[in-house]
Amino acid sequence: MKIKDILEKKRPTVSFEIFPPNARMSLGQVMAAAARMAVQEPDFMSVTYGAAGGTKANTVKIASALQDYLGIPSIAHLTCVATDKEQVKAIAVEMREAGIENVLALRGDVPAGMDYPSPERYAHASELITEIRSLGDFCIGAACYPEGHPESPDLETDICYLKEKVDCGCDFLTTQMFYDNDLFREYLYRLRGKGINVPVFAGIMPLTSASQLKRIDSLSGARLPERLSRMVGRFADQPEAMMQAGIVYAAEQIIDLLASGVDGIHVYTMNRPEVAARLMESLKGVVTPRDGGKR
Repeated sequence: MKIKDILEKKRPTVSFEIFPPNARMSLGQVMAAAARMAVQEPDFMSVTYGAAGGTKANTVKIASALQDYLGIPSIAHLTCVATDKEQVKAIAVEMREAGIENVLALRGDVPAGMDYPSPERYAHASELITEIRSLGDFCIGAACYPEGHPESPDLETDICYLKEKVDCGCDFLTTQMFYDNDLFREYLYRLRGKGINVPVFAGIMPLTSASQLKRIDSLSGARLPERLSRMVGRFADQPEAMMQAGIVYAAEQIIDLLASGVDGIHVYTMNRPEVAARLMESLKGVVTPRDGGKR
């Protein structure tokens, strides 16, 4: 099912993100984690491409399994900076043949030592979106950054680049993680002012351990509100307390966003089904599962 069709149900969606196997998790462990998360009935699940495209071989495999065996609509990430143009075409065709209808088009991180830009690769996500649009009837998403892309000189410039992606055929946007809802609301206001009117999913990563701070900084540089910083300072060396505090903060953040009429919530689960389960338990009665029943 296409994500744009899910959105036609006119209710906020909740989705989960997982990443393919790496040095710490095998393919079997990833699929086991995905199966445990599927119990929470997310509207869809997304599968990342891996750093520098390094795990791309498993992205289509996992996204296909989510649909075929777990009954969860999926979206596969596709990055272009570490994948040449012919590979992009081949992967898009593989997705189409596997029945994957949703693609998240990303530039991706530039690997160290790579000649960038180069004529063999698409330099920007907007070019990738145009190519994917020509290769099949895909529902295409893209990323956006409420605090600005780390490489952009300022937020205004970043929004102008985002407008190019939408104009090239992007159907929806998913934000990088953020922890300040007022900042998100201001960002959304600026997007609408620039004529960016596609649905925007709010990206939420529950901060359940102090060790996540380094990763958050490397991914997005998201600022921590004073309240959240105090929680980390108080509970950083108490794993269970930090987990509970992070879940509560994320749940309150999500409830506030839902009250503001957000299109959907996208949870960066870090492949931790226990985080997804505890978060959804905190949201019981507030969000509705795919079949319209009770969680």
